[in-house]
Amino acid sequence: MFKLKPIADQPVWENFLLASDQVNFLQSWQWGQMHQTLGHQIWRLGVYQDNHLSGLIQLIKVKAKRATYLECPGGPVIDWSGSVHPWLFKELTQIARENNASFIRLRPNIFPQDLGLNQAPMHLHAETTWVLPLSLSEAELLKNMRKTTRYLIKKASKLGVEVSQSTDEKDIDRLVKLQQETVDRKHFVPFSRDYFLAELNSFLPDHIRLFKASYQGRLLAIAMVIFYGYEAVYHYSGSSNQDREVPASYLLQWEAIKTAKKMGLKRYNFWGYTDNPRHRFFGPSLFKKGFGGHEIKYLPAQDLIISPSYWLNYALETLRRKWRRL
Repeated sequence: MFKLKPIADQPVWENFLLASDQVNFLQSWQWGQMHQTLGHQIWRLGVYQDNHLSGLIQLIKVKAKRATYLECPGGPVIDWSGSVHPWLFKELTQIARENNASFIRLRPNIFPQDLGLNQAPMHLHAETTWVLPLSLSEAELLKNMRKTTRYLIKKASKLGVEVSQSTDEKDIDRLVKLQQETVDRKHFVPFSRDYFLAELNSFLPDHIRLFKASYQGRLLAIAMVIFYGYEAVYHYSGSSNQDREVPASYLLQWEAIKTAKKMGLKRYNFWGYTDNPRHRFFGPSLFKKGFGGHEIKYLPAQDLIISPSYWLNYALETLRRKWRRL
């Protein structure tokens, strides 16, 4: 018999998640803490079978102009081969109705399968990622890179690019500045300073670092990397419009990869990836692919429909996706 109960004990939550083969930072205690800092209502719920913890689901309430809904990125973390999810969907439907949500968007860390839900018109975080296994030696990792990538790493080093690591809040302002310069070139919607700051403080002290690449005293690139479970995730970044001929971002990535390897992690996750040349993030994807590795496709975001008003949001998001070339 299944029951859904709140979990208020961080070690109970983290110990279960870190032992799961579906472990990911989007269902971590810290990710929920970040959203609480930003003023979002969250639920941390445990799925119990005969009083034994058998699954987790962290929900975040989103109040958008187009709809109020609940989202569960990277989850639920349950055994999808069993009979639990039809029961769970009924329980979640009740929570959504009590909170005036028109749908629940789920994106579990599993490979594509039929859950009997409606495929969402928009992604929920990265659904296709590019990952680099870290079992090989540094020399072998370099050998397996694209020739141009390997050359640009060596070029940055010879030019005197320096890569440092930081957990200083002051560097969030530098990340915001360089991200805005990237936005000016690539034309996407940036994240706010409050968002970056909440993420940094929530994952401190052990699960996050900022990597900074500088050339002749000028900061040219910065990246926020999350270390959680068995992987490091290249989550956010920005690069300067200055000195574009200096391949600072290449050396920055290589130093982050080496750091993850020294920490004993199994893989480096470059996060979002596409092989569609018409996608606006095709360029960054080629950059990531040059470091070697392979693609992982997770189940696309799925919507559990709660009310008929869902379909207006569906239509608006479909148009938005096409306009943004996603």
